[in-house]
Amino acid sequence: MWLILSDSHDNLHKAKEIERIIIKNNIKKIFHCGDFVAPFILPYFVKEEIEFFGVFGNNDGERLLLTQRSNGKIKVGPRDLTIDNYRILMMHEPFALEAAKSSNLYDFIFFGHTHEIYTEQTEKTLIINPGESSGWLTGKSSIILLEPKNKKWEILYL
Repeated sequence: MWLILSDSHDNLHKAKEIERIIIKNNIKKIFHCGDFVAPFILPYFVKEEIEFFGVFGNNDGERLLLTQRSNGKIKVGPRDLTIDNYRILMMHEPFALEAAKSSNLYDFIFFGHTHEIYTEQTEKTLIINPGESSGWLTGKSSIILLEPKNKKWEILYL
């Protein structure tokens, strides 16, 4: 099971809830689509026993410490990954979304920034924006659990 989240914006209360979900659902991989904001939120998501992949968002000003505290697992996006034979594109702002979608290169595209949940299945690609995990802007705190093998996903509201 994979966890897709974005826009945590230093909400430690929600980060603690997410940490419990990670444990309860035996999450194997976490994809964070940016806007962590400060490094002190990272211990809730970056764990030795779980593979973590992140991209910087437009509100991530402390990039040096975010990089150090994540052991280099947060990178500038867009980020092209191949994991378990799946090709994945991660980004914060959806600048290249239409081009990536029409390319048919990716099994999954993950993005954030808009604070709105968005999912779309094309012929090959499952596109996911998990909304905002912080809940600061919309009042709705959300993450998405994904079973990659069958592309089944579930929105969890915190």
